[in-house]
Amino acid sequence: MRLQASLAAMLAGCAMAAAAQWDLDSCINYAIAHNLDVQNQELSAHISNLAVTEAKDQFLPNVSGYASQSFNFGRGLTADNTYANRNTSSFSVGAQLSLPLFQGLRAIRQLKYSRTSLSAALERTEEAKDNVTLNVISAYLQALYTREMLDVAKINLDISQAELIRRQALLDAGKVAELDIYEARSQVSQDELSVVNARNDSVLAMLDLAQLLNLPSDADFDIRSLADTKMPLLSADEVYANALARNHSIIAGTRESEAAQQNVEVAKSGYIPTLSFNAGIGTNYYKTSGYNNENFGAQMRHNFAKSIGFSLSVPLFDGFGTRNNIRRAKAQAAVADLRLADARNQLYKSINQAYTQALAAYKKQDAANATVESTQAAFDAMQIKYDNGKANATEYEKAKSNYTSALSQAVQAKYEAILRTRIINFYNK
Repeated sequence: MRLQASLAAMLAGCAMAAAAQWDLDSCINYAIAHNLDVQNQELSAHISNLAVTEAKDQFLPNVSGYASQSFNFGRGLTADNTYANRNTSSFSVGAQLSLPLFQGLRAIRQLKYSRTSLSAALERTEEAKDNVTLNVISAYLQALYTREMLDVAKINLDISQAELIRRQALLDAGKVAELDIYEARSQVSQDELSVVNARNDSVLAMLDLAQLLNLPSDADFDIRSLADTKMPLLSADEVYANALARNHSIIAGTRESEAAQQNVEVAKSGYIPTLSFNAGIGTNYYKTSGYNNENFGAQMRHNFAKSIGFSLSVPLFDGFGTRNNIRRAKAQAAVADLRLADARNQLYKSINQAYTQALAAYKKQDAANATVESTQAAFDAMQIKYDNGKANATEYEKAKSNYTSALSQAVQAKYEAILRTRIINFYNK
């Protein structure tokens, strides 16, 4: 009963301090907002969005203006096919337009490919967030686990310290040998070391979680305990079926496979002719020394010209460039298909592994809880016998060790079950 009161007091103290603590959702949201992998994927998605804009711009005309001024000095060829010493200067200005009418379907296919790639990049961003979420859940539960293991170590130390006090009183009354005190002190020292190690494990687990969240090194950070409720365990096959339609990694792989197939069609566009419309306007001014030239304004008006035309380009032979591009695109498509198949296999393996481990953890938890009750009862009975001199120190220490070991196994099974069940539920969302 004394042990139960000590454990209840510890848990109550944790609950009182929970007002200023972070819960699991707060940790997940903060980690996602500050994770570098997520930010990197968001930048990749932004680049993919720019690629979509660029693909749309391929349908727009190209318009350019030009102006030039040149001077020639000395001997040169005349219109009479003779040479003479003349100085000439010329100036021209104008504008040109080129409008693609048919680009061999390249622009349309490129736009479709860019949009699919953008969709894949957005899914990869969500996948990065999912990975952060799973990592935070694991680190959060690890921190809670080490904290409870520290509580177990403290309980063990409290028992040993109480026993040391009791033996000291018996020694003072001349009822036990001095050797019993040495044994009790040795046990207290061992349990104090266990508390130190457990506290270090708890500190390191909290540090790992804080670093996962990218918190400043001087941040005052603590977490809140989870509600001690048993979550339902879903069927592995049902979760896998739902995950295939909802999991961001699978959706991203599917989009990347589709984009790779579309890239093959983009490469094939190199075999198709292209047609464009061209138009231009311009004028020029020309001056030759020794001749009577019109002034600048008159020439600019009189030499004004306009032009329109169409340009057809038919690919005949490009050094096997298009053929090689198609082969490369097909190889990339095959790689994307293999990656998608591997992602599905990994998802199936992860879900089934988590389901099997959750089942085992629940069974272990039930067995551990039953063991805690039986070993506690045995320890309470042994303590009464030991107090009355009907059991020796070895029997007492063994009963205590069995009880604290059962507590540790119960804590381990509890958090193993919580972790695996949360993973299953996460994949099912």
